[in-house]
Amino acid sequence: MTDLVGVNLTTQHSSDSRLQEAYLTCRQLLLNERVEQGHWEGELSTSALSTATAVMALIQVQRAECSGVELNALPELISNGIRWLLSERNNDGGWGDTPKSLSNISTTMLVRAVLEITKNTDSLKSMIDESYLINTDQYIERIGGVKAVRERYGRDRTFSVPILMQAALGGMVDWREVNQLPFEMACLPANWYKWANLPVVSYALPALIAIGVLKHRKRPTWFLPWRFVRNFSEASSLKKLRKIQPTTGGFLEATPLTSFVTMSLVAAGHHESPVVKEAVRFLQDSVRPDGSWPIDTNLATWTTTLSLNALNDDLPEEAVEPIVKWLLDQQYQEVHPYTNADPGGWAWTDLSGGVPDADDTPGAILALSHLKVRVDSSTQNRIDSAIIAANVWLLSLQNRDGGWPTFCRGWGKLPFDRSSPDITAHVLRALMETQPGSKSQIARGFRFLDRQQRPDGAWLPLWFGNQFAKEDENPVYGTSRVLLAYAVEHEETNSSERKTRMQKGCEFLSSIQNENGGWGGAKDVISSVEETALAVDALIACKSDPEIIQRGVNWLVHQVELGKIAESSPIGFYFAKLWYYEKLYPLSFATSALRNALKLVR
Repeated sequence: MTDLVGVNLTTQHSSDSRLQEAYLTCRQLLLNERVEQGHWEGELSTSALSTATAVMALIQVQRAECSGVELNALPELISNGIRWLLSERNNDGGWGDTPKSLSNISTTMLVRAVLEITKNTDSLKSMIDESYLINTDQYIERIGGVKAVRERYGRDRTFSVPILMQAALGGMVDWREVNQLPFEMACLPANWYKWANLPVVSYALPALIAIGVLKHRKRPTWFLPWRFVRNFSEASSLKKLRKIQPTTGGFLEATPLTSFVTMSLVAAGHHESPVVKEAVRFLQDSVRPDGSWPIDTNLATWTTTLSLNALNDDLPEEAVEPIVKWLLDQQYQEVHPYTNADPGGWAWTDLSGGVPDADDTPGAILALSHLKVRVDSSTQNRIDSAIIAANVWLLSLQNRDGGWPTFCRGWGKLPFDRSSPDITAHVLRALMETQPGSKSQIARGFRFLDRQQRPDGAWLPLWFGNQFAKEDENPVYGTSRVLLAYAVEHEETNSSERKTRMQKGCEFLSSIQNENGGWGGAKDVISSVEETALAVDALIACKSDPEIIQRGVNWLVHQVELGKIAESSPIGFYFAKLWYYEKLYPLSFATSALRNALKLVR
């Protein structure tokens, strides 16, 4: 095959033909995944964690005989969910978040709580054999139970408290183990939240309210003045919860978050709340035919922009107009009722439960910027206005450290609210392409990235990991995403410092390439389509070692020829340490890498 960065080596026509054929195959597979409206929705992995929370919520609703809910439909949903959970246990006695995931204490505790209620419910107990639970109990004891849950999340109570709450509902732990969440803080104006030092991240406000109210009902504080404040605040907090519930009924379109809210309200005696009725509707609508639930309804906006930016000029002409219109329609035009975000951003989904964020917004900016030359003048004007509003929104989100957080500027110190390298790099790429006049903000962003580079040359991402890597990290994803920004910046400024950092990042990726030519999330981790494609894309952009790139391209081409290019790996985090995989990740990432490789050999 021709050297991919232009050095004059012998051309091997058959190898180049293989690359072209692999790209065309991958491209067509990706185009085939479009829905009738012309965009992409993808498909998120089914989840034992989501299924366990949904089943627990529905059991609580059934027991309370909540009015306004189709109670006759619940027994089948519950029993089907339990059967699916029983079929998905790993050999070690635990459950992972997805069918491809290793066991973890969080999901196992959630499932075990459901099974505990199941065995003590007359209509369900025949489904559980007591001997079946022995291995699971041994797994929980071996890993560390409640202590292990707390240690897994540290100071961040966004997920540890809901897990322990469900365990308490299942009778597995005492309510004293469940931390009180300050639901009364929800009564403050939304723009005060960042000063309140909340123990949960910004997007977890519904859980803060519902679980906080339940804990207050179960074990109110002994400090009478504070107990009075919470008694007084309960009605106002629940009113706020109703106000921020989306029209689909699902908070963030997420099954776990919606389920935690539902079970908490019902257990706290608020089973007649309209929030419960709408949340149950969401759970009924989102269950899958096999009885399981995914973690979220879809990532339609995210998968669409990933696919568009992967295809670039190779998107068919007839597809351009409908996809541009659809994407423009997804931009928020009003202040968001949930996060109080200003207009201008995009969320990950086209559904009402989405929240504008600093990863999906630059993805949309880049896609629209590339498609602008292919639409009429009136649509070009719409694109210009949308990008201006989006850039204003992004610039207003920049933190004092120069980086960009996911949702809210300056909210707190917890991981999912801090600035992160992968999101910051994505924002910088969008700004450099469409807002080059923002030089000071761009410079601050790169200084943040400079400080975040590890001594080995890598950067760590926020929303992606690898279950086989040390501490579940994924430096391949983080480094690859950041290098794309450094490649653009170096092209424009020829900065020697950035060139050195870029080269160090490339050397890191090169040093951890597997013998077979692919990449996993870290050194000596099994190769995946997603991580190999990301690394290849970054190395091509940086004009790195042609032999390293060639080996990576060959691995991808071989996966296409084996029919394995669409095989997904659990590399995504949705909540803290909540794994998922997405059907379109391997196809979109591989299409981008193979397209860029093909451009260099033509």
